[in-house]
Amino acid sequence: MTKEEKIKELEEELRTTKYNKRTQHHVGLIKAKIAKLKQPSSSSKSIKPLFSVKKTGDATVILIGPPSVGKSTLLNKITNANTKTAAYQFTTLKPIPGILNYKNSKIQLIDLPGIIEGASEGKGRGREVLSTLRNADLVIILLDPKTIKLKEKIEKELEQANIRLNKQPPKIKLTKEQKGGLKIHSNLQKETVTSILKEFKIQNGDITTHNVTIDQLIDFLEGNKVYIPSITVINKSDLLKQKTPFLEISVTKNKNLDKLKEQIFNKLDIMQIFLKQVGKEPDLEEPLIIKNNSTIKDVCLDLHKDFLTKFDFARVWGSSVKHDGQKVLKTTHLLKNKDILEIHLK
Repeated sequence: MTKEEKIKELEEELRTTKYNKRTQHHVGLIKAKIAKLKQPSSSSKSIKPLFSVKKTGDATVILIGPPSVGKSTLLNKITNANTKTAAYQFTTLKPIPGILNYKNSKIQLIDLPGIIEGASEGKGRGREVLSTLRNADLVIILLDPKTIKLKEKIEKELEQANIRLNKQPPKIKLTKEQKGGLKIHSNLQKETVTSILKEFKIQNGDITTHNVTIDQLIDFLEGNKVYIPSITVINKSDLLKQKTPFLEISVTKNKNLDKLKEQIFNKLDIMQIFLKQVGKEPDLEEPLIIKNNSTIKDVCLDLHKDFLTKFDFARVWGSSVKHDGQKVLKTTHLLKNKDILEIHLK
């Protein structure tokens, strides 16, 4: 029996097995076996992006969707790009980058070639195209009234390419040991976790899970998943026959483009801080764009590694401190939006 035939047989068994407490162990084992069989061979593990696009700006947003929904037109409209557009499929043959300037931030927006069904299996060089997504900070799925029904298919292609949209990594802690067996602290049945771990050749260790599913545990053990936020946007909304739960825009009629920019900025979960040199006024024209819940340590690493090794203390103005100009000794201090930061080095 070939590997493909074995996968098909296991998937059929999974489809016909009703999931409940009694069958949880069996279902978990089947899913683990399927995951192991689907792992790429050593010859195919090194799939690289089809095109090299240098990351620039404060964040990278990738625009995907089926052909001819207006991705290139949108890119031209809200960024400095000037790419070819036409009323036929596959106008975009390679990724096209542009820069969106919004709230003093420079956000790189990349238009990828149209994604078609079977992309995750290599159709239309889809694996290489999809691999470009793995370094994105945000994914925009652009559809139109004729292609709304393709949303689930596109998400499935990304799921099969190990990209998890709008999901958080599972809360799992695993410490592998040389001996001593398995110590399991989980919301899943002990025998379920044990069988899955052993399928992944883990015989000894300590694992703790918090409210995870079998699929999330397998994702964690495979270790090749990326978790990226996403926005679904419907273009050509003037042709819609009924409301949708997604952001509805019209690029040609300038409808809701400002709302789209705002959603992009908010979904990126970024904030602005202002840097101040000792003895000088802060630069309020050029903020530093960082992730929300960033610390002084994160800023030091972003500026230069020497800033962290030579750090003495900082002074902070803004909502993260009790009074303006407060002296902060620890780099673990959490910064807040529009704080002013002055770093003192030894």
